[in-house]
Amino acid sequence: MAGVELPWYVPASDGVGGLIAGWRQGTIGLSKGRLSMTDLHAALSHIPAQPGVYRFVDAEGAVLYVGKAKDLHKRVASYLRSGGPADGRIAEMVARARDIEWVVTGTEQEALLVEDAFIKESRPPYNVRLRDDKSYPFIEVTLRDEWPRVRFMRGRRVPGNLYFGPYASARKVREVLDLIGRIFPYRKCRGPRPGRPSGTPCLQHFIKRSLGPCEGRCSQAEYREVIEEVIGFLRGDMRAVERRIEAEMAAAAGAREFEKAALLRDRLAAVRHVAERQVARTEGAGDFDVIGLCQAGLGANVQVFRVREGALVARQQFYLENAEGAERVTVLEQFLMEFYWEGAGIPPQVIVDADGDVSGAAVLLTERRGAKVAVRRAQRGPKRRLVELAARNAKLAAEAEVERLARRREGRREAMERLRDSLGLPGLPLRIECYDISNLGDTNAVGSMVVFEEGRPRPAHYRSFAIRDVTGQDDFAMMRQVIERRFARGDGGGEATGMIGQAAKGFDESFATHPDLVVVDGGKGQLSAALAGLAAAGADDVAVVSLAKQREEVFVPGRVGPLPLPPDDPGSLLLQRVRDEAHRFALTHHRRRRAAQSRRSAIFDELPGVGSARRRKILEYFGSPERFLTASREELEAVPGLPPKVARGIYAHLHKTG
Repeated sequence: MAGVELPWYVPASDGVGGLIAGWRQGTIGLSKGRLSMTDLHAALSHIPAQPGVYRFVDAEGAVLYVGKAKDLHKRVASYLRSGGPADGRIAEMVARARDIEWVVTGTEQEALLVEDAFIKESRPPYNVRLRDDKSYPFIEVTLRDEWPRVRFMRGRRVPGNLYFGPYASARKVREVLDLIGRIFPYRKCRGPRPGRPSGTPCLQHFIKRSLGPCEGRCSQAEYREVIEEVIGFLRGDMRAVERRIEAEMAAAAGAREFEKAALLRDRLAAVRHVAERQVARTEGAGDFDVIGLCQAGLGANVQVFRVREGALVARQQFYLENAEGAERVTVLEQFLMEFYWEGAGIPPQVIVDADGDVSGAAVLLTERRGAKVAVRRAQRGPKRRLVELAARNAKLAAEAEVERLARRREGRREAMERLRDSLGLPGLPLRIECYDISNLGDTNAVGSMVVFEEGRPRPAHYRSFAIRDVTGQDDFAMMRQVIERRFARGDGGGEATGMIGQAAKGFDESFATHPDLVVVDGGKGQLSAALAGLAAAGADDVAVVSLAKQREEVFVPGRVGPLPLPPDDPGSLLLQRVRDEAHRFALTHHRRRRAAQSRRSAIFDELPGVGSARRRKILEYFGSPERFLTASREELEAVPGLPPKVARGIYAHLHKTG
């Protein structure tokens, strides 16, 4: 079998960072080239019966699925046996796979760690994952800053900072931030250094919610004590926070600093008030988390009960996608790796409701926490009752989610059936594409294409078109151009000139299938333009309608007036939803293009070694161009992702030009 190399072994001491880098750079080779499913069967003879991690890859090189196994040969063979996988999701994945890669590890614990790293890196579509996992919010404590901030955060995490979460909703994060912001007087200003551009203290200082580090009203040691109290509070260590504040209050009173002592007294009362609200207690139980899991339908629901010093301080719930047919222990392990990714909030015990060996998860959580973590089942007593309560909540939530999804599926099907009947389509409009134009004056005009499949958005197939060679605000000509260019690529191939964010050439899955229905935003003029574009591209067999905003009127070819659709008709409401999404997507890209143009300035354009990515990092770090211009060389060198040599060049350039 051409192109297959023997697997490689990485000892634990090499670390996951080196392992990932070696795989990506190609210095560690395995299973090179594209293999058909026939070749995958032949590849089994090269896969050893040892612990490790395997990856299924599609024809474009995208990772579809990452898994670990005690015996790589047996596990991979189970996917390729004649009966095939029983789980429809996994069967679909195997059908798409064109290549397989594997890595041998020394232990199952290493395999779990490597699997987790690969899942974090490539976000495979068929692995178990938190729903909308990229957008779950956290609370970030910026310990890298000289004067740390406590703030709302999404997205990529910065090494050295501390994170608490994930939280199930942004509202919950803001509620927590509002609470701790009223209790603890940390600074609320943005930027790595305290203060506003004007130099005057903010309102937070005058209402006693900030120590005023911007005016030197506190020492760095005093400020760090407040941050440590915030961290303890977020970890749920209420008693430790109380003892700390009590000691500070006694010291202030002993030094006859009565105003400071009074402020600490009020802070202590607020913390005790929050602690007293935690009425559910497990006496003498210490700190632990309880995990309840229920798999139902295509996913699973997870309930997390957080107990600190015997008090139930929080309950969180999460929905996992792609959990259908997966082993319960596998789902649990992947959730633990995702939920406790940062290690900031890991308690000494995690109580789970699952049979099977979870010792690998315990080892990795211990490494992340820096102290021993026991992951186990509760056999009896209060902890067992809490596990049963969490499992019951997870079961009820999972069943409710299955029912909700079934109702939504029925509603989407009804809407497609009504559209089919109202528009006289030969079949259900399973794939709907909608187009909109966004422009302001004669500049930055863009066209958008959004895709709905089976009544649901398919964001991976959304595309934007940069309008070219159209003079003035000619919406009809723009619409015709967008439609013609899209359907000229009806097989997914050809040239994609003018596409925003797309490769100039190559296969594009979003263009590979003709839609069952095309919707254009506008009236009869836009409909005529779309028909002309379809005819020019040789796709005049595609059904097309237009939807006018003012009265939500639907126009079809060959009819003078609009279709008499009731305003509450499910098919009409689906069209409006598709049209609104196309409008939002077009407007978003139009604003980005305008913003990119307006952000260009002589200062940033002339900085040596600074492109758009580094410009964004600089602005995120300093908070404003003004703060960046006054930064010292040391501050510039501290910007994450900015090489020290580039930072020194920027500093020299700014001070040379003034």
